[in-house]
Amino acid sequence: MQTKNQKIFDNARQACRHILHVTDDKVKEILESLAMETIDQSEFLIDENGRDLARMPEDDPKYDRLKLSDERIREIAADIRNVAGLDSPLGEIIEERTIKNGLHLKKIRVPLGVVGIIYEARPNVTFDVFSLCLKSGNVCLLKGGSDAEYSNKAIMDIIRKVLRKCSLNENIVQLLPTDRKSTTEMLNASGYIDIIIPRGSQALIDFVRQNSTVPVIETGAGIVHTYFDDEADALKGASIIANAKLRRVSVCNALDCLIIHQSRLQDLPYLCRQLVKEEVEIYADESAYPVLKDHYPGGKIFKAKDEHFGTEFLSKKMSVKSVSSIDAAIDHIAEYSSKHSEAIISENPEAINRFFKEVDAAVVYANTSTAFTDGAQFEMGAEIGISTQKLHARGPMALKELTSYKWIVTGKGQIREK
Repeated sequence: MQTKNQKIFDNARQACRHILHVTDDKVKEILESLAMETIDQSEFLIDENGRDLARMPEDDPKYDRLKLSDERIREIAADIRNVAGLDSPLGEIIEERTIKNGLHLKKIRVPLGVVGIIYEARPNVTFDVFSLCLKSGNVCLLKGGSDAEYSNKAIMDIIRKVLRKCSLNENIVQLLPTDRKSTTEMLNASGYIDIIIPRGSQALIDFVRQNSTVPVIETGAGIVHTYFDDEADALKGASIIANAKLRRVSVCNALDCLIIHQSRLQDLPYLCRQLVKEEVEIYADESAYPVLKDHYPGGKIFKAKDEHFGTEFLSKKMSVKSVSSIDAAIDHIAEYSSKHSEAIISENPEAINRFFKEVDAAVVYANTSTAFTDGAQFEMGAEIGISTQKLHARGPMALKELTSYKWIVTGKGQIREK
């Protein structure tokens, strides 16, 4: 049955064979050219991004994710160059051996094929996905949200300009329309799309998982905790908590819930001093509230309700939970975590080892900020997203995570006996 986007799907499938012949030197040339063109077109990008921003309230948590600036465009260009300089994973020998009958076996990395990305108001994703897919030999089909329609179209214009300049098939990257029908067609494009990766809210991820006939890798939603242990260093803790919460409040690795051992409740005002200055709203449980209320401005400190735990705030809001032991902290995380990023602050090696072993998350930290959950920060160049599942990939997804493998078997005339 023909669909509205059938030609796009056909072209993407055919482009898979074309992209396999693109050399790594050519990929580097394209990405370096794209980085330069992106900087050169900063004014154009910011103007088109402004058209999207004008349709969104500034207090919307997605506003900050959507916004492009000269600084952010320079960071995007730097990430593109980082990807360009990485070694290609394609053809890497994962395993090699000769078995008893003389057959020689090799397991090598190969592209996934056509990678579909459904994402919300994050135009930098368009650059990141294209760069990583090109470097890993994948074709990408992009389905951005209507919130970033003008931004994504502008980015696609720049990418296609570079591809034409470098004489490369433009169908290796395509942007689907923003309407819901295109989403439905994408989720049912079995045989054309090999994998779909949603990036955005938990509602988006759930919708894709529940409605896709194409395999899905879940990424994105982060309900992030940091546990301040009874043997934690307060100076380290204050710095780590401030960074995890305030570096950029609208991203998935931002701190949502501070868990603190009851024996250290007196340290709460000190630990939250920077949050006070930045007017972060605190939702504190029964034990933490009286300790904080006299140190926090009116209208910014509240008694926590059940819904304040297990919430991804994506804004200047944070909950505080007091616990009697590390067991209770780990239990709380197990109940409310989205399995994205979790951290412990402690000087006790045994407590840290327990936390590492028992906390089920894609990335687990000790004595540092969850803000580091990022492909570029892990020196992976950039990322497609943070996978919170356990099949295929987990944590930041970059080049190797965008590959599968196949077996190469070489014989000398062997045949299999009955």
